[in-house]
Amino acid sequence: MAAAKKAVLGPLVGAVDQGTSSTRFLVFNSKTAELLSHHQVEIKQEFPREGWVEQDPKEILQSVYECIEKTCEKLGQLNIDISNIKAIGVSNQRETTVVWDKLTGEPLYNAVAAPVSPGPSDPVAVVRSGSSVPAAGTSSVWLDLRTQSTVENLSKRIPGNNNFVKSKTGLPLSTYFSAVKLRWLLDNVRKVQRAVEEDRALFGTIDSWLIWSLTGGAHGGVHCTDVTNASRTMLFNIHSLEWDKELCEFFEIPMKILPNVRSSSEIYGLMKISHSLKAGALEGVPISGCLGDQSAALVGQMCFQDGQAKNTYGTGCFLLCNTGRKCVFSEHGLLTTVAYKLGRDKPVYYALEGSVAIAGAVIRWLRDNLGIIKTSEEIEKLAKEVGTSYGCYFVPAFSGLYAPYWEPSARGIICGLTQFTNKCHIAFAALEAVCFQTREILDAMNRDCGIPLSHLQVDGGMTNNKILMQLQADILYIPVVKPSMPETTALGAAMAAGAAEGVGVWSLEPEDLSAVTMERFEPQINAEESEIRYSTWKKAVMKSVGWVTTQSSESGIP
Repeated sequence: MAAAKKAVLGPLVGAVDQGTSSTRFLVFNSKTAELLSHHQVEIKQEFPREGWVEQDPKEILQSVYECIEKTCEKLGQLNIDISNIKAIGVSNQRETTVVWDKLTGEPLYNAVAAPVSPGPSDPVAVVRSGSSVPAAGTSSVWLDLRTQSTVENLSKRIPGNNNFVKSKTGLPLSTYFSAVKLRWLLDNVRKVQRAVEEDRALFGTIDSWLIWSLTGGAHGGVHCTDVTNASRTMLFNIHSLEWDKELCEFFEIPMKILPNVRSSSEIYGLMKISHSLKAGALEGVPISGCLGDQSAALVGQMCFQDGQAKNTYGTGCFLLCNTGRKCVFSEHGLLTTVAYKLGRDKPVYYALEGSVAIAGAVIRWLRDNLGIIKTSEEIEKLAKEVGTSYGCYFVPAFSGLYAPYWEPSARGIICGLTQFTNKCHIAFAALEAVCFQTREILDAMNRDCGIPLSHLQVDGGMTNNKILMQLQADILYIPVVKPSMPETTALGAAMAAGAAEGVGVWSLEPEDLSAVTMERFEPQINAEESEIRYSTWKKAVMKSVGWVTTQSSESGIP
């Protein structure tokens, strides 16, 4: 019997999507943006002490190879020729810090990750201008307890004022970013100290570790990162687009261990065989795209115009708004970050970033703590039964209020209850809370950059909830646009890789980007009702403030 003919498709592009809980490899058709196949492997997190989160860099690397090999097998079963894969992009969890030995390829310590990841908008973890760092006892659940004392010590010797770090990086001095994690490793891990002394150490975020390893590792691996990941280290000057000598001196980081900073779309190196892992299906394919996960989602959502924004709904929410070629510094507690630079000779684009700490986490709380739902999906069914919160408002300030309030004294409240209120109304109010918090961040973005949003593009697991999406459109009073292909983060990395000079299989011209279809949710209430509901939410927020007046007033907090 004759062998089945291989399917003929346009050029294909692969994307590694490396996150905190899993690694995936996805392959797209560059002409249609259609997802053809993928494979996913779960990743373990280690918690050696309270407030410490670590991952094994070798396990992460192994998971990448496994995902690539398994996806190629699946493509073979679909009669798709893997020699059609012309490029690979990398998207990754940001800020997570790895130091390894360049002679052996061995990590010198586990990858140091951020506890959970709602974003750095933590009223405790962030050292704000003119404020001291609060004691650990008042900390929010997101505080990286390992590096808190490092931040306290650094904050005492900031030259001039606390804007020294922020003016160069767009970031506040915080436990969340890589420089503080790296400083902790240099202070506390003898193997790291010795390797630096002997000129054997290399530092990188997860993208750097993966690209170095995939392009040969100790045998000629390319030590680089892209501008988006570099902009999350607190060592990178977002104006000059270079490692900042003054910042490296301030954090006492030797510049020789830092990766070369490249654009988000260029050929970094070629895939090499891993003999130890018996993996080499894509040997010789260029790795030519690299974006931190939130920037990758912005590109995957095709937010290439000033004022376009996307919101990713997960445990928390990440909102990014493209501010074009200008750095906009926030007056409302948002971060300034590099959005992308899609080519060596292409301009850099910036973004404002804000985060909602409690989004999907509030649904989990209703499931695990109150037991009013058995699965997260049930919340849509409960909310649909009533179609209203009946005046009930839920402020999930479980560990204080974040941007734009910065109120560590706040705690969660459910108010506006009557004898008529039942679990369906509370479920509805929980969904509304996610939408109200998103509006607060978007209002802050509008005030900072002066460009009112015409629509919001959305992605992430919670966007499958149609009631949530409709509520979001009603509360923002603008359309909410959801792509039919949900893998926007991986798609962004694939687009950057396929568009790179020397690859050229993916066009980023506006007329060529219409392949992904969208689902639109239009506001279904009038503007007055939207404003009334929002102002009532703000009243509820004010009621949540001032619950914790001293450190000792809350028993049970470690």
